[in-house]
Amino acid sequence: MNAVPVAIDYLDETVYASLSGEIDHHTSRMLRAKIDDAVSRAVPQRLVMDFAHVTFMDSSGIGLIMGRYQQISVYGGRLSLSGLNTQQKKVMRLAGLDKLVDFETTGGEAHEGNPQQNEAGV
Repeated sequence: MNAVPVAIDYLDETVYASLSGEIDHHTSRMLRAKIDDAVSRAVPQRLVMDFAHVTFMDSSGIGLIMGRYQQISVYGGRLSLSGLNTQQKKVMRLAGLDKLVDFETTGGEAHEGNPQQNEAGV
């Protein structure tokens, strides 16, 4: 797999990570590195992970979310999840993530406007 299945956008004090494809043990490492790099560079008040284009997610996805929650918390920020389908929300709630992160009702339109893409164009 050559492309990392995440697009990173910056808008105001928020980093948006639009995820796509499958999130499993093969892709979670790449996703983690890309998102962590964006957060450590921008030090945002908020990280939004958009799942609208995720087609599959195993337990590695829960680990990915938990790790990003810990990272953004170090900076005093909040983590929001958007674009979750019914099944994904159910799994997130069973894992107790609804007590740690915000669930948004919108997907990719959550940051409409003119977000700035990072230097890699993702």
